Amino acid sequence: QVQLVESGGGLVQAGGSLRLSCTASGRTFSRYDMAWFRQAPGKEREFVAAISGIVSITYYTDSVKGRFTISRDNAKNTVYLQMNSLKAEDTAVYYCATKGRIGGALLSNYDYWGQGTQVTVSS
Repeated sequence: QVQLVESGGGLVQAGGSLRLSCTASGRTFSRYDMAWFRQAPGKEREFVAAISGIVSITYYTDSVKGRFTISRDNAKNTVYLQMNSLKAEDTAVYYCATKGRIGGALLSNYDYWGQGTQVTVSS
């Protein structure tokens, strides 16, 4: 059974930084795409960033390009989201996700989700 556990959220002032971590268990980690999504109060969940399995191709939503960096450490079964220059509009619950199968479109078909970690950016 695949399990994802996020950590690293918190309260930070605008312009500050946070690093989120997501540790996976239950299967071979390195071959599967990983992604971060977020959901702000009253809004739908949205894609933030993804990193492919094996070759670690990355993709970001436009609003975080140049500020956020997704990376993975396959030896630790962990994916990270480094968030810099945070803005109030980045406030949301951030979710880690992975797929049930290898490959496919990087932005879609995520089957397993973590419990989420709250990020609050004060202005």
